[in-house]
Amino acid sequence: MRTLTNSGVPAATPVPPKPWRAVTDRFPGIVLVGALAAVAIALGKIAWFESTGISALTLAIALGMIVGNTLYPRIARAGAGGVTFSKQTLLRLGIILYGLRLTFQDIATVGVPGVTIDLLVLSSTFALSWWMGTRLFGLDRKTAMLIGAGSSICGAAAVMATEPVVRGRAEQVTVAVSTVVVFGTLAIFLYPAIYYFSNRYHLLAMSPASYGIFAGSTIHEVAQVVAAGRSISEGAANTAVITKMVRVMMLAPFLAALSTYLSRSTDANEPSDAGDPSDAREPGNAHEPTDAHDPSGAPQSRIVIPWFALGFVGVAAFNSMGVLPKSMVGAAINLDTVILAMAMAALGVTTHISAIRAAGVKPLALAASLFAWLILGGGAINAGISAVLG
Repeated sequence: MRTLTNSGVPAATPVPPKPWRAVTDRFPGIVLVGALAAVAIALGKIAWFESTGISALTLAIALGMIVGNTLYPRIARAGAGGVTFSKQTLLRLGIILYGLRLTFQDIATVGVPGVTIDLLVLSSTFALSWWMGTRLFGLDRKTAMLIGAGSSICGAAAVMATEPVVRGRAEQVTVAVSTVVVFGTLAIFLYPAIYYFSNRYHLLAMSPASYGIFAGSTIHEVAQVVAAGRSISEGAANTAVITKMVRVMMLAPFLAALSTYLSRSTDANEPSDAGDPSDAREPGNAHEPTDAHDPSGAPQSRIVIPWFALGFVGVAAFNSMGVLPKSMVGAAINLDTVILAMAMAALGVTTHISAIRAAGVKPLALAASLFAWLILGGGAINAGISAVLG
């Protein structure tokens, strides 16, 4: 029975305070992606998944896609708030905390040659992806950039970090992550074979240390680098991981440069995404950076600095000071894994299989071309820089 005021007008239903409403609206979705993340992390600790370099993040997006295309449509209305919060806010927090995995001292370990190799591999692979994706394979620019980011920097984490800058759709991100999984997993088995074949037939003078730099500078995911390195020796794995983490550190300046370019781009000959359906904003995504051009084709002058990338560098710098106990850093890294797994699960939940199917074989063909470049071109870069700089 409704309460009446003194004037006989029905009293308004009490509205919870705004902060409390935000919590209640997000709770169901956060619980869902949290449960998926927990299952993914547990599965990721199974020996077989560890040996094949399939990380908890990869499993989280796979589980999310399964739920997103079966159960989630029935509860989407209740879970939308928490899922959106997870793939936006939690993602950025996860990227910031990712800085705890490396220090500036890592750069000194691989020296100038290692940093130079990482920089050349990153820039050449991303540029090649952008050009081949849009010009040769006819992909939209966002998909080409996301695949390029995943191939050139650090796999799924780089794809997720680049998404807010280019404002890609969930299925575009998932396609890019899928290519990382396919070819990164293939690299785990192919790279050791290259090492043994080269040394047996004296094709290349590849020591465990040089193999480690080659693997760390060209393989997609950190977990995949570890698996490929340990197939040779513990020393090769250590060198590979350090080289890889230096490459990861380049994520922040890469995002800043990409954001600046997209905001200032006025090249009329560059393929535009003006007709790309991803230009339509998702609810609650109004704060995201816009694309380089608006639908009318007019360039935008506003430069969007990815604040989470700056936070990533700040955390890495703080971690480099060595003031935090190792136990605390380890706990924070574990927390970061949970946060990133939740973000990946949320991405999977909002990804529709039909949209991935509609993408066709072109993204896979682009990723295959980049994989060939990473092996051949990346190998040439490694050999050339090693010969010049030692």
